[in-house]
Amino acid sequence: MIPRLPQVYQRPDIDSPFLLRKVEIHAVSQILAEDGDLMVAGVSGSGRRSLIQLAAQRVRAKVMEIDCLRATTSSQFLTLLAEGLLEVFPDELGLIEKNCLNFPLTIETNSTQSPRLTWQVNQKEEWSIFQALLAFPQMLAEQLDCRVVFVFQNFPHIRSWDRSGQWEAYLRQEVQQQSRINYVILATVPEIWANDSNLKVMSLAPLQREELQAWVIDVMAAKNLDFQQDALELFLDSAQGHIGDAIALARRLWLEYRVEALGIEDWDNHLSLEKNVNSYALPTNFSKNLIQFHQVHRATLALIQDLSQTFESLLLLLPPIQARVLESLASDPTDSPHAKEYVHKHQLSKGGGLQGALLGLEQKGLIYGAKLGYRVALPLLALWLKQRLA
Repeated sequence: MIPRLPQVYQRPDIDSPFLLRKVEIHAVSQILAEDGDLMVAGVSGSGRRSLIQLAAQRVRAKVMEIDCLRATTSSQFLTLLAEGLLEVFPDELGLIEKNCLNFPLTIETNSTQSPRLTWQVNQKEEWSIFQALLAFPQMLAEQLDCRVVFVFQNFPHIRSWDRSGQWEAYLRQEVQQQSRINYVILATVPEIWANDSNLKVMSLAPLQREELQAWVIDVMAAKNLDFQQDALELFLDSAQGHIGDAIALARRLWLEYRVEALGIEDWDNHLSLEKNVNSYALPTNFSKNLIQFHQVHRATLALIQDLSQTFESLLLLLPPIQARVLESLASDPTDSPHAKEYVHKHQLSKGGGLQGALLGLEQKGLIYGAKLGYRVALPLLALWLKQRLA
C-alpha cells in the first residue's frame, strides 16, 4: 500500500495549465497594455491570479497585490498599501525616500527588520496618507519607465469599514486616471457596479473537457507516464474542468507513482533522509507506464481525506439552508433546483429562501449560477459531500 504523503510533499513540478487560456491571456495583456482596468470573476482555483501574473509578464508590468480581507480598518488598509509598495519596489528605497520628502512619510530601516514606510498622523489625517500611497506607484512607474498592475482581492470587504464609500470612490477615480497603473479586481461573480464603470469584465468558466485532457496527457507524458483510457476518463470526471483540483490530482498521481516506483514503504523514516522525493533518481529499468483506474481513484480519495477538515469547517460556517442546498446539488445535480419535485424531494424551503441560498452559494464561489447549471463549483468538495452523505 502506498503511504499517504504529507501535504508539503504533494507539489511536484507539474507544468502550469494556464497556457490553455490563450484567448484570455491575450485579451488581458491587451487591456493592460492599453492602460485599461478590469474585473476578473471566477471561483477559487479558476486561475484568476495566475492569469493576471502571466498577462503582466507579457507587458513587463510589476504586480502589486492587496488582499482587502486583511484590513478591518482604514489604518490596516494603509499598512497593506505601504507593504505592497515596498514589495514591488524593493530595490528603489532611495527613490522612495526621495519622494517621501513631499509627504508625511518616512522609511524606517534597521539591521533586524525589513524596511517599512511609517507615518505619524491621527485618524482624521489618514486621508493624506491614502492619497500619497496611491500617488507613489504612478511616480515610481514614471521615473523607472515601467507599468504597475494593482490587484485587489476580496475588494467588497473594503466596504465593511468604508461605510460612506469615500475611499472606494477615490480609489476608482485615482487609479483610472493614472497612465501607468492598471486596476484589477478579482471577484467571485461580476459585481453590478462594474457595468457602470470603465472596468472590462472577464468571467472564467471551467476548462472544456478537451482542453483539460490535452493538458494532463502532456503533463504526464513529460513525466514518462500515460493514462489508460478509463483512468483518463475518471481523472476528467473528478476534475470537472476545475484548474486547481486538476493540478492537485495530477501532483498526487505523480508523487504516488514515484513513491511506488522507488519502493518506499516507510515514508516517515524516508523524510529524515531526504526532504524531496523528486531528488531521487528512478530505477534504471524505469520506463513509460500506464496510470490505471484504481490509481486515479485512490489519489482522489486521498485528496478528499486531506481536505476533509477544511470542507467540514466550511460546511459548518454556512447557514443551514445553504448547507442543505449545497448537499442536495452535490448528491443530486440538477439544472432546475426551483422545480417543485426537487424542492419537495430534498425538503428545501420555497420561494425567496431557496433563491437567497442559491445566490449566497454562488457569491461564495461554491456553486455556479443558472448559466452553468447550478452545479457545485469545487469538484473535490462535491465528491466529499457525496461520500459524506453516503
